[in-house]
Amino acid sequence: MNNIWIITSREYLSRVKKKSFIIMTLLAPLLIAGFYGGIGWMAMNENVGSTEKTIVVLDPTNSFKHEIENPEKLNFIFKEDFSVQDLGNSDSINGLLEVKGIIGNKLELTYQSRENLSVSENDKIQDAFRAKLKRDKLEQLGISQSSIDSLNSRVSIKEFKIDNDGNITSSNIGINTMLGMALAVLIYFFIFLYGVQVMKGVIEEKTNRIVELIVSTVKPFQLMMGKVIGIAAVGLTQIGIWVLLSGFLMTIISLFFGIEMLNTSEMQELSNNPAVAQMDSFQEQAIAAFFGLPLLKIFGTFLFYFIGGYLLYGGLFAAIGSAVDSETDTQQFMLPVTLPLVFSMMIAFSVVINDPNGTLAVWLSLIPISSPIVMMARIPFDPDPMQVVLSMTILVLTILGTIWLAGKIYRTGILMYGKKPSYKELAKWLFYKN
Repeated sequence: MNNIWIITSREYLSRVKKKSFIIMTLLAPLLIAGFYGGIGWMAMNENVGSTEKTIVVLDPTNSFKHEIENPEKLNFIFKEDFSVQDLGNSDSINGLLEVKGIIGNKLELTYQSRENLSVSENDKIQDAFRAKLKRDKLEQLGISQSSIDSLNSRVSIKEFKIDNDGNITSSNIGINTMLGMALAVLIYFFIFLYGVQVMKGVIEEKTNRIVELIVSTVKPFQLMMGKVIGIAAVGLTQIGIWVLLSGFLMTIISLFFGIEMLNTSEMQELSNNPAVAQMDSFQEQAIAAFFGLPLLKIFGTFLFYFIGGYLLYGGLFAAIGSAVDSETDTQQFMLPVTLPLVFSMMIAFSVVINDPNGTLAVWLSLIPISSPIVMMARIPFDPDPMQVVLSMTILVLTILGTIWLAGKIYRTGILMYGKKPSYKELAKWLFYKN
């Protein structure tokens, strides 16, 4: 254990002292906060960057004049005479819209301009004319718009979770899904990012022949475990800093946007809007549902699968690195390792979301190659505790077996040079005595 600790410390300190580590650790939260702030700014200034267009409308039927409301950023001007030549000679007119007439149940329009319509502009024009046609049909049927609006009833479901002791807590399927997916994605990227670092580190030491000096004083298995644990500590340090800094910066940005919104006159109008009141109610329910979750249990389980998933795949990445002489030779061995990870993410975003307690979701959360991701997607939905315990037990036993097998490949491959091994040769390495 002393040798493993020495190697772990070396791997950890040599990486956290690098300028690239420090720069990326500090830069990533700034990028996340900038991205979050950019989304918030665009949401508050959704029309920034868009220019108002003036469109001349030729309506031979004279059915739409004074009946069409101007959409946002579009200004309709109805004229009796206007040509394409007039459009070309005008700097203030952006387009010519001509009403061809109603054919069957469809209104035919033609649009001519020097610039194509955007998708949103096209939709706004269609919606404006569609609203007029709808009003005409309702009038023909003797039905008022208010009568139609009164038929639109909203249904709201307040979810509650009842535990075995009869305690009732607020629940929200949206919050559960988003939290489960976020934790699953974090584990997925952690395994990929830092597992590959283990593999590259082994290949680098092997290529530089440094490993020959190291294994003269420590056993290959100790070297492998030291590298895997050391890089895991680096990953936990980096992600911990990312979470703290990103959370702090995003909180400041959220407060800034909240103050900006309170200072706008539009908030007075929005305060009386039923839709806004309903949105506030939804936010309150979502916050209550989030804090109603067993957060300590969820994040404790997350930490277990976070480390367990990395150890399971980290040993395999180390074995791959020891078996080859360059990164280009790793491709043939990477597919069997990465495919289960990709498959787990696909299942988490499809099967688990639709039925977190279904048969397929349960079995895949027990199988160790997929359980770190699939089980984390299920955890916010409070699965059977026995399933969680069984999944953890199987994962621990599989980690021990995988590290043992990876260690046997590692101890042979770490000193192999100049030959690209096959799967058959890797299998033979497992049974070497010395």
